[in-house]
Amino acid sequence: MLSHVTVAVSDFDRALAFYEAVLTSIGLYRSFHSEDRQAASFRKPHHRRPLFFVVKPFNGEAAEPGNGPMVAFECATRQEVDEVHALALTLGAVDEGAPGLRPQYHDDYYGGYLRDTEGNKICFVCHDPAWVGPA
Repeated sequence: MLSHVTVAVSDFDRALAFYEAVLTSIGLYRSFHSEDRQAASFRKPHHRRPLFFVVKPFNGEAAEPGNGPMVAFECATRQEVDEVHALALTLGAVDEGAPGLRPQYHDDYYGGYLRDTEGNKICFVCHDPAWVGPA
C-alpha cells in the first residue's frame, strides 16, 4: 500500500543517529544515505519497499513537525515495543505515551508513542495478542 514515508529534520546527523539506533533494533536497516543531499532511508531486509526517509527539507526551509501526522513502526512483540521505546528515550526522544494496550483501537493494540529528536511523532506498535505459553 505504501511506497515510502518521509520525515523532515533540521539536524540531519542527530536524526540519522537516532533512527539508525532505534530502527535497527526492530530489524530495519539503512538502505540509502547521501550526505550531500542530507537524506537516508531504511527498510526491511529483502524488501524493496516501503521505505522510511529522513531528509532535510528539499526547499531549504526549516523543518517543522506537523500536529497530527505520525509514523507507526510495527514491532514483532510487545517486549520489542517496550525495548525500542526505552531506547528511543535514552537517545533524546520525548515520551508521548508509554507502551501499553490501547483497546480503543482494538483489543490487542499495544503501542508506545514518542517525539523524535526533531519533534516528529512516531509510534512503535504490536498488533498481536500477548503470548501466554502452552495451556
